[in-house]
Amino acid sequence: MARSARPVVHYMATRPDGTVPPTDIYLARYHRAQGVTIPTVNLADNIGQVIDHPSPGRKWYTDRPFGYFHMYTRPGEILERIEDGWPVRLFVVEPLGETGNWGGAFYPYWLLSQQIRVVEETDAWKAFGHRGAQVLAALAQLPDLARQWATEWAADPERTRSTYTAWEKRVDRTRALTGWAFCRSQYSRREAALQAANELAADAAGQAATAAGAAPQAVALIQLRARCLVAGQLMFDRIRSGEYEQSIRGLLLGAGLETPAPVPA
Repeated sequence: MARSARPVVHYMATRPDGTVPPTDIYLARYHRAQGVTIPTVNLADNIGQVIDHPSPGRKWYTDRPFGYFHMYTRPGEILERIEDGWPVRLFVVEPLGETGNWGGAFYPYWLLSQQIRVVEETDAWKAFGHRGAQVLAALAQLPDLARQWATEWAADPERTRSTYTAWEKRVDRTRALTGWAFCRSQYSRREAALQAANELAADAAGQAATAAGAAPQAVALIQLRARCLVAGQLMFDRIRSGEYEQSIRGLLLGAGLETPAPVPA
């Protein structure tokens, strides 16, 4: 008997208060500069309800900051168009009426509509893809880890600098972060998740290492280590085949540095 196809789930992300951000960040900035209030709706207040778009635009053109509901079938790409970035709330919605997708073949995971039913709120970690829970766990550890790494650097600057420099060269030579992790994120529809995780990791580690008194070079390398660690967690299930790929994954997770990285769940 043929297996049934997995049902398509449509996701929408909101701000932490449940309101939908604009679909075009740049138009939103322009309109606000002109004193225009951008309409929105609150998904958290309408679970189980059908919502009509408050200010529908042309189908399907971006002719205003918020002219249609923009939903995703691949949650790992949701963070690409979120105005204020992480944190977000994530909702499952059902598109109603006419739908569109002006992204065509390049954005098959987009769907646009002017009416939705808000089905339920779901776990926000899904915005980072299948390994979102592990990514958030790694991000939560980073302030403590970065302070620890800064302390180790201060205890033996020359040896630590040499160790980090050698590791950085291997990361650069193998393109572990810019090639392997990035390309695999594109293939598995987690490119936006990787970009957001990179930024969050660099910010968290940079702030903690700076507060711990680390020198600028140490801060930069600690930030790189944090970015690689989080990328390794995010793409752990996609960089795994064969000995070489496993070495790349290990490099992202900190192989070659003294302090072992947290073990993925």
